[in-house]
Amino acid sequence: MNEASDEILTIDEVAAYLKAGRRTVYRLAANGQIPAFKLGGTWRFRRTELDRWIASRIDTHGHSKSDGVEK
Repeated sequence: MNEASDEILTIDEVAAYLKAGRRTVYRLAANGQIPAFKLGGTWRFRRTELDRWIASRIDTHGHSKSDGVEK
């Protein structure tokens, strides 16, 4: 794996990456709806796992699968 694909992101970085609110990312992580782990009490995210999660949310027709997040 290259260094960028193994990158660990913070909530703020994930919010920017997903173009979502910080609170939305926190809620998804806390509910186990997005791949995340806690390190010292704060959420962390592996970029490769996020990319797989994004790909799994999109079907072959380019429509997002419902996950309870308003678009």
